[in-house]
This record gives sequence, C-alpha cells and structure tokens, in this order.
Amino acid sequence: MRRLPVGDKVLEGILSLVRGLRPETAYKPELASSLLYGPGPRAAQALMLSCRAQALLDGRLTPSLDDVADLAESVLAHRMALSFSARASGLQVEELIAKAVEALL
Repeated sequence: MRRLPVGDKVLEGILSLVRGLRPETAYKPELASSLLYGPGPRAAQALMLSCRAQALLDGRLTPSLDDVADLAESVLAHRMALSFSARASGLQVEELIAKAVEALL
C-alpha cells in the first residue's frame, strides 16, 4: 500500500489542506483566530496513507481528491483544537475542516 503512486494534484491537495488548517498558515485570516493549533506533518502522512488504503479498497490504483475530501474529517479532527472564543461561539472543528475541503475542491 505504501508503494501506491500518488499524483501531484492529490499530494498538493493534502499539503494545502493541512497547511490551511494551521493558525500560522491558515487559508483565511478569520480561520487563524479560531484555531489554537492545527494538524502537523504527521497528519499529512496519515491522510496520504488513508487515501491510499481507500483507493485500494475501492479497487483503484491511485487515490483521488475525492478520497482526500472523504477522509479529511476522520484523520484531521482530533489533531486540531479551537480557541476559546471559537468554542464559545459554537464553532466545531468539523465545520472548519468542511470549509477547508470546499476551498480545496
């Protein structure tokens, strides 16, 4: 599974998604103030491995951006924390991930 090739578009998508969910490199300024911390490099590795596994389970020989979108919440949600003000306003980590995935696709 680790030898399964991954296209540049999928690789860039994963890296953009993970970078965009960190406070210091957030894809939107309002997102940066909502995050206490975001996913790190190991999150990108875990997302890549999960996408490869999903592709193989589906009988495909390469992962797609759809795999990234489908697995992003499960892989990234527990690797992020919201700021106090974001939690107080009722914001959820899953909402931030969904917005980032929309921006990605």
